[in-house]
Amino acid sequence: MTVPPREQAGQAEQLPSPEPVQGPGPGQEQVPEPAPEPTLEDPEVEARRQRFIAVLEEFRRTAVLVPLGDGPGPDEERGLLTADWNGVRFILAFSDGQALARYAEARGEYHREWVYQTILGSRLLDVAVPAAGVPCGVALDCADGPDGVVFPPVRGVVPDEVAVDREEGAAI
Repeated sequence: MTVPPREQAGQAEQLPSPEPVQGPGPGQEQVPEPAPEPTLEDPEVEARRQRFIAVLEEFRRTAVLVPLGDGPGPDEERGLLTADWNGVRFILAFSDGQALARYAEARGEYHREWVYQTILGSRLLDVAVPAAGVPCGVALDCADGPDGVVFPPVRGVVPDEVAVDREEGAAI
């Protein structure tokens, strides 16, 4: 092994000091910077909010099909078909017979008889949701993926007294 000429003469080469490393240290993961939170002034946020309000207003004035769930028997009253997700109940509603048929097919229950009621969207949100007694919203055309719409149990969608984001101390 040979020694570099400067070190032989007793003068080790001075290397520049390393710059501080901004990345992760040994055994650490690089954590990406979080994206900035959108603000109400953000034009995209405002445009999406306006689109949702338009869809909500249209839903409120439209009659939709709401299947009845499996009840105790044919002579007894059956409740509306619901699904629970993350502690929230959703009433399942469909814009037309084809949307209900897509849901039935997705469940593998296309050939059974589906009993349903036609209910105005506003009655679902203003009457049926509060009657549920638990956090509840409405899922419209849930078998249609991104073309379906979820109306969550929040202020501005359902009555304030049953909204999950109501002011603390407000009655349920």
